[in-house]
Amino acid sequence: MIRQALWYFRDEKIAVPVPGHPVTGFATGVHATDDVRQWAEARAPGAAIDYPPLVWVAGPDIVRNATLSPDGSRLVTHEGSLKFHPTAKIPLNRAYFDLSSIAFFRQRTMTVRGTRTGDGIIARTLWPEDFRFGGDAPPARAVPASVTPSEALRSLMREEPRGGAQSPYIASTLWQKPGAPREWAGRPILAFMVNGAQGDDDEAHGGHFALVTGRVHPDGQIGDWLVDNFYSLDVESEKGILASPLPLDNYLGDLNSGQGWYRPSCMVVAVLKDDRAAALVQSALNRVYNQFWRHQLVYYHPNENCTSISIDTLRALGWSIPMRGATSRTLAWLGFPFVALKELSVGKAKLAFDYLHTEQTRLMPAAALEEIFGSLLALGNGPAESGDGMLAQMLSEDLEAVAFVRFPQFPSSRAFGGAPAVTTWEYRALIPNDPAHQQIVPVPPRPFPEALRDPDLIRPAWRPSDYAVLVWGLLTVVGIPFVLWRLWKRRQMRGR
Repeated sequence: MIRQALWYFRDEKIAVPVPGHPVTGFATGVHATDDVRQWAEARAPGAAIDYPPLVWVAGPDIVRNATLSPDGSRLVTHEGSLKFHPTAKIPLNRAYFDLSSIAFFRQRTMTVRGTRTGDGIIARTLWPEDFRFGGDAPPARAVPASVTPSEALRSLMREEPRGGAQSPYIASTLWQKPGAPREWAGRPILAFMVNGAQGDDDEAHGGHFALVTGRVHPDGQIGDWLVDNFYSLDVESEKGILASPLPLDNYLGDLNSGQGWYRPSCMVVAVLKDDRAAALVQSALNRVYNQFWRHQLVYYHPNENCTSISIDTLRALGWSIPMRGATSRTLAWLGFPFVALKELSVGKAKLAFDYLHTEQTRLMPAAALEEIFGSLLALGNGPAESGDGMLAQMLSEDLEAVAFVRFPQFPSSRAFGGAPAVTTWEYRALIPNDPAHQQIVPVPPRPFPEALRDPDLIRPAWRPSDYAVLVWGLLTVVGIPFVLWRLWKRRQMRGR
């Protein structure tokens, strides 16, 4: 395992591969996406998975088929009961487990990850065991032929109030290949997760994106599916989130960092007859993590974010997911000087420029999910297009079904969230115009130690906004004085 990963997870519980299993590596002196592309081109189709260097499990002990006592003080199991202690709230976390959480989890059996302490357990993760998928296919639900797949999926994501934050968990089959079996137990899956908008953070209306791999269990349990979560390493998250592969129950149910405590979520699940596509994607993402932890790939919210890193990896593997284009590159260029003057900040102008300039499926999680869903249906109903590569070919040949899953938000003292914004304009409309009314969670920086910076790291490519600074800088220093001089000369000529 690389030393940078050990630094980030020095105070956390992680799982590592058993010795003798192939562990993913990385190439030096290349950008992360180029590393994935070159690695995929040299990889044999259907090769076994390269294991992740680590999986963030958070708690070393697991208790299954447990229920909470009426007052929430004990965890009741078939072997007896344990004292139940939720892990401590992170100081920056503004809401937490409360009586409404106890009422929700008392109604169901759950899996708890945590640390055993004598006659009790300090719970880190709570997972509802009635959140199931398979073994038999979930109930079928028709995708209307009168709308595009993107519109159909958006309707599903928004059919319940607040994006399903307070609605029941559901799983439904949206498409199945004719003749494919309805029994899915043992089938590998490749899934695409979008977490919705938060109800108490105006920087989080766009939601969050993650890729998921796993296998359908006979009893339908999904808590051990592996989620690939990319998040900024250079700030201390108020939730304690660390970018890593981690089990689904930890990703959604960790009492501090779990996305399920902050907002509703939905997932499009591709059910496959062979695990080669899922193994290819997971192995590639494991390489990206190595590049991410060592800072060859640096998180930047407009165009190196959870969505863009995931989508770039899928496209580098040969899946030509359709693009939607930038929000407005014309507005980005014309608006740059106005934002700089209004905010008295070139940095804020660069940020606004890059948001407007970034292709939308690399920026907005919901836009990416809509295009992925449409592309999956196209691959399932026909051969991959001539321009597609290895991953698209695998999906076209192996896809047996596409399903939709909606997760509610776990009740707590936090405000309920909603469906994610799909466009930049929709996102902007959700933010109060008065800065005093905007809810923004300040987080402290987490500087990357210079001693951990490898000597082979290459400089990041220029961001689009860097070119805007150069062009507008030249116009300001050279162009505007030249125009004023020409106007003055013309006025002199007219005066003669």
